[in-house]
Amino acid sequence: MKNFGQKSWMLPQPVLIIGTYNADGTPNAMNAAWGGQWDAREIMISMGAHATTENLDRCPDFTVAFATKHTMVAADYVGIVSAKDDPEKMQKTGWTATKAKHANAPVFTDFPMTLECRIVKKIDVSEEGYYIVAEILNILVDESYLDAEGRPDVDRMGLITYNPINHAYHALGQQVGKAFVDGKALK
Repeated sequence: MKNFGQKSWMLPQPVLIIGTYNADGTPNAMNAAWGGQWDAREIMISMGAHATTENLDRCPDFTVAFATKHTMVAADYVGIVSAKDDPEKMQKTGWTATKAKHANAPVFTDFPMTLECRIVKKIDVSEEGYYIVAEILNILVDESYLDAEGRPDVDRMGLITYNPINHAYHALGQQVGKAFVDGKALK
């Protein structure tokens, strides 16, 4: 095996779109990859110093949408352009925003699945940013992405993952097994 030393190569990395409101009440979004499940009802996201971080300092509510093949170009755009530098940033995405029902944050309706969240705690707060642990208040799923049983159909969503090794996005594939079932074959 070849050694690469310390790298931020945890795979797969979700492509998370964090939705907040700017000080003037307009929707804002940023792209974040360093996040995941914290426990059964909470998530964790590593936040740098961004307009979004300033928004979270004013209001602990936000949304998390999962980027897809369809939203990839605009999702990448909100990760490389700051609302501080381009006030027209959100108009350029073409996304439609509505107000979340369970959080004081925008829901971008162009995504198949969105979490409405509220910060529970901030960890290692510094000028460079902080980590947030947030409670999931509600999960929204576009009804066109529900299966026959009324549950989210992840295979149809076209979710993407970030590859930090060569700075690329990859589409997630299809179901290849059944968790908590397939391993029983080795018992």
